[in-house]
Amino acid sequence: MAEELTPETPEEDEQPVKQRKNGLYPGVSDELAENMTTGWADTELRDLEPIAQAAQTAARRAALSARFPGERLVIPAGNLKTRSNDTEYSFRASTEYAYLTGDQTEDGVLVLEPRGDGHVATVYVLPRSNRENGEFWLSGQGELWVGRRHSPAEAEQLLGIPAADVRELPEKLREATGPVRVVRGHDAGIEAALTDKVTAERDEELRVHLSEARVVKDDFEIAELQKACDATTRGFEDVVKVLDKAEATSERYIEGTFFLRARVEGNDVGYGSICAAGPHATTLHWVRNDGPVRSGDLLLLDAGVETTTLYTADVTRTLPISGRYTVLQRKIYDAVYEAQEAGIAAVKPGAKYRDFHDAAQRVLAEKLVEWGLVEGPVERVLELGLQRRWTLHGTGHMLGMDVHDCAAARTETYVDGTLEPGMCLTVEPGLYFQADDLTVPEEYRGIGVRIEDDILVTEDGNRNLSAALPRQADEVEAWMAALRQG
Repeated sequence: MAEELTPETPEEDEQPVKQRKNGLYPGVSDELAENMTTGWADTELRDLEPIAQAAQTAARRAALSARFPGERLVIPAGNLKTRSNDTEYSFRASTEYAYLTGDQTEDGVLVLEPRGDGHVATVYVLPRSNRENGEFWLSGQGELWVGRRHSPAEAEQLLGIPAADVRELPEKLREATGPVRVVRGHDAGIEAALTDKVTAERDEELRVHLSEARVVKDDFEIAELQKACDATTRGFEDVVKVLDKAEATSERYIEGTFFLRARVEGNDVGYGSICAAGPHATTLHWVRNDGPVRSGDLLLLDAGVETTTLYTADVTRTLPISGRYTVLQRKIYDAVYEAQEAGIAAVKPGAKYRDFHDAAQRVLAEKLVEWGLVEGPVERVLELGLQRRWTLHGTGHMLGMDVHDCAAARTETYVDGTLEPGMCLTVEPGLYFQADDLTVPEEYRGIGVRIEDDILVTEDGNRNLSAALPRQADEVEAWMAALRQG
């Protein structure tokens, strides 16, 4: 990675250069500085087509405007975060900002300014790098170093929102009068400019509203979720084809294989991939992915591709690394499959959100009583939650731009709510027998099984967006055999 010269804050048109402590150049000559200001072509992009979701983002802003009349609303994208020293993590815009604009660039801020009966929206973005003062080649975030960004005029064409220079926004916000709300936690500079104008309670109300606005997906979002599931299916196929290489290395090979698919077909993975082989499958969020992959064990792969518009799949399959389940593995797997079938059947409009969880947990409790692992009757087990020693987690969650979408929604809207068409959720029961659990027979210990699919509530029931991946044990084995032969 090359070393850049780091400019300090410019004064007027001057751009003094702060020398990196161990940089190879002592500074910039006047002649070079002058040379770098000239000889550049006009690269402004004109006649750009609006982004695919421009109509949807406009409708979302209109709904937001109607909910908070007469109030200034500030929704930041967020800033780059340092990974180490002078390197940053890849930027991912805040969900609220991306949902309302379709933009994904760092430092962006959407402002809805009250005007008459509604609001005027402006998206504030970083302009193109300044070539007169050397910013574009001297700054570590200059375009010569990190690549071209859209000008405000280009952003306006793409997003369908008037655009302005974000560097001017803090002062405007400091001078603003009237009620203001901001989505917190993404941009400390913007929050500082509003520190005497906002309250935590009012800001939380805005965050909750934007979370609940995403509970029901529009047609664009549903198509993106289907795209994410289809790419995820191909990522799982990629993994099955290289399990022999994973056996020769580690779970990291599985993680890297799926990540390649996510980067080729989408933006990234939607969350840290869980590539848990053997007893690691009993750790719910095993993301270290540094363990061995052994024939005869199970691989619990929980992974999802995030599309370029930031919608993610969330799918889990528990696969026999050898290609065939043992008798005990199949017994446990079939129990989880039966529970998932019951859970999916309970997903339909008008049903309570909790119904799919309750249906799946009942099946698992019945199996645990049947196997003699917990004393019945089943109603007692469920009332006391005794099955949770081995089922551990809830049976699903909302899905969308966040893997655990709509997380700030009110309880009465989410877990105590009613399902309606357009909602998308996961159904993911599991059984996990820890390696050190002395309450179960030894042969159970170290086995973990989860099956997870992404389910869309439809007008007449539901649709499994990840149905292209086999779930039933015989089908999983046949699918793996066909991929390996291919």
